[in-house]
Amino acid sequence: MRCCFLLLVVSFGSPLFAHETGEHGEHTHGEKTKTARGVVFEDKNGDQKRDEMEPGIAGIRVSNGLQIVTTDQQGRYELPVDDDEIIFVIKPRNWMTHVGSDQLPRFYYIHKPAGSPANFRFPGVDPTGPLPESIDFPLYRHEEPDTFKAILFGDPQPRNITEVEYIAHDVVEQIIAADAHGASFGVTLGDIVFDDLKMMSPLNQAIALIGIPWYNVIGNHDLNLEAKDDSQSDETFERIYGPSYYSFDYGPTHFIVLDNVMWFGPDGKQKGRYQSELGEHQLNFIREDLAAIPEDKLVVLLMHIPLTGMKDRQQLYRLIENRPATVSLSAHTHNMEHRLIGSEDGWQGVKRHHHIVNVTVCGSWWRGKKDERGIPHATMSDGGPNGYSIMTFDGNRYRLELRAASRPADYQMNIYAPEMVKRDELGATVVRANVFIGSETSKVMMRVGEGDWAPMERVSMQDPAYLAEKKREEKLTQRDWSDLPAAHTTPHIWRGMMPADLPSGTHQIEVRAQHDDGVSNLSRRIIRVE
Repeated sequence: MRCCFLLLVVSFGSPLFAHETGEHGEHTHGEKTKTARGVVFEDKNGDQKRDEMEPGIAGIRVSNGLQIVTTDQQGRYELPVDDDEIIFVIKPRNWMTHVGSDQLPRFYYIHKPAGSPANFRFPGVDPTGPLPESIDFPLYRHEEPDTFKAILFGDPQPRNITEVEYIAHDVVEQIIAADAHGASFGVTLGDIVFDDLKMMSPLNQAIALIGIPWYNVIGNHDLNLEAKDDSQSDETFERIYGPSYYSFDYGPTHFIVLDNVMWFGPDGKQKGRYQSELGEHQLNFIREDLAAIPEDKLVVLLMHIPLTGMKDRQQLYRLIENRPATVSLSAHTHNMEHRLIGSEDGWQGVKRHHHIVNVTVCGSWWRGKKDERGIPHATMSDGGPNGYSIMTFDGNRYRLELRAASRPADYQMNIYAPEMVKRDELGATVVRANVFIGSETSKVMMRVGEGDWAPMERVSMQDPAYLAEKKREEKLTQRDWSDLPAAHTTPHIWRGMMPADLPSGTHQIEVRAQHDDGVSNLSRRIIRVE
């Protein structure tokens, strides 16, 4: 990770895209005593090796996680390194890095001569040997449109192969079957797995079937928990996915993947623990990275723990708050929420910052009664479904759409009303709507039959259907599932009153939600009046 970054370098054992070796001398851990050199080149024949006729590419940024340099006219770069380092390319627009059969982008080289600690439960990087004479990175021409989509997973978090299969059947099969998502790439926003890092490989294989490049954010359940400190807590993650923080461009948008999980290992007196923090080295990287990004470009920050819980968020705020277009996304809390960050949290920008806590793939950690497929319904503690989201980017604008697992695309809310109400009780009958993707700026309206649309009032409360389902399930005996967690106070429920003058009979309630980004949701429920 980063506490002593530049000490955290790991990935796949044998060096990628490197020519054979040079010498390396005496080295004090953490000091940059050597220089990494190489070329970023256009890999015209796709063999991942630089051939004589394959030109270097000028103007490509390359980083060691702290400093960023730009390739010269021949595509050459130089960076200082120590003996625990990851060198990586910052992917520019209209170029693609190599992507493996698992659809994981391979945009980095790990220099770790001694390898990862051998006593970890889950293996890290094999010894990489001496520093290569040339660490070369292939790029491939790839036209990228101004408007594009990305799929966002929060917390798949399988703890075993059974839960990997839940993800495959509940979410991945749905995405593949739809075949209309149109996404250019995907991102998992941390907690890729649930402490058992062996599950990363089968999960990667399942997600790879979607057929698009897939980036990954590190979460608190993706760590080597034996690590004594933060600098060695990402060994397995880095072997599989590369650096724990980095950036890339796609189309006109700049993405920064953050590692905001700081690990403090067991010390004999207490167990290991984590807190949400970036650390000085990562903040320096972000500062260097943003210095080269035009002010009017949309910057998207991807992290695991929500921004408002991060210890050094004020330092990050100072780096982004004067930009006209930023948005950030996280997961971690297992509920869906939009947080508009303003002066109450120290934000000094003219506009409040939009932070999205994304829906989680595993919902409530795969809890709840199992359906006919043997998969728990996994309803989140805010009453929303497990699932994923699709985000559309268009210049400085963006739009987020939720997709509930194993549900149609238009399943966007639950409407709560009695099955039957007596006519003399109509005026006191409350209708509630849990609009899963709703925020404080959403406009939610209700009408019954051909009546007038009336505004609904936003309230904070626990989802009534979730509470009822939890109570029902806990009364059942011989349960072969884990009980649902405690209900979360939901910030996206609206309430309205039934009209008092409805005639007896069957009526249709309609609820319409309009969101700031232009997305509109409509749902219906039938009620009987006697």
